[in-house]
Amino acid sequence: MTHDAGADLRALHRPGDPFILANAWDAGSAKMLASLGAVAIATSSAAHAFTLGRPDMGRVTRDEALAHAETLVAAVQVPVSGDFENGFGDAPETVAETVRLAFEAGLAGISLEDTALPDAAAYDRDLAVERIRAAAAAARALPRDFVLVARADGVMNGVYDMEEALWRIRAFDAAGADCLYLPLPPSPDELARVVAATAKPVNALAAGPFTRLGKAEFAAMGIARISLGSALARATHKVILDAGRAMFGAGDFSGLGGVSGEEIDALLA
Repeated sequence: MTHDAGADLRALHRPGDPFILANAWDAGSAKMLASLGAVAIATSSAAHAFTLGRPDMGRVTRDEALAHAETLVAAVQVPVSGDFENGFGDAPETVAETVRLAFEAGLAGISLEDTALPDAAAYDRDLAVERIRAAAAAARALPRDFVLVARADGVMNGVYDMEEALWRIRAFDAAGADCLYLPLPPSPDELARVVAATAKPVNALAAGPFTRLGKAEFAAMGIARISLGSALARATHKVILDAGRAMFGAGDFSGLGGVSGEEIDALLA
């Protein structure tokens, strides 16, 4: 996008009226999702890693993530946000530089998590907050708008509890994050606690048990945006897994009855 993509992305964040942030993994999936109605696209660190033949969790470099983001930005006319893991470094200065580079790549915003990759351990409180403070300062110094999402991933990763997560959500809010994100809390009731912990927009992840909730139920909680993470990519890989097992195990090709080439061509056009 050539205009203020960050402002366009920010305007979509309306608590109680969530938009779907569709995580794509290449230009084709991004174009298909935009053609199907996505008003914003995001990268997915896991899905991108899969395209490179690598597992998830810190296996993609910053340069690779930036180049991948540029590909998605060039493919669509809607804002694109980057799933940039821990900002590709521990130090606040590194995270701030990642924000600046992400903006230069054309992204409308990024999400940053508090996981000390490549391990699942969380940064300690002080460093976690300082990293978001540095990222927010870098974002505010940019010439155009840029949406900074702060993630508290410790509940999903099993390294801290909801009380610690809520403390971090409030601290990230105070440090300047524009949107808060706690992936996969134990229940919808706990997700509602996240919404109540901040006046800023909250992102929900439509994955795992939360795929059983509809958009209206997320809206009733006050959620502002619903992202897919790697869920759509994993659903695609399930087709490969199931069809591959049938083909190579029993010589069964019945799982190959997919969508027509003409329909895909129309979406890509």
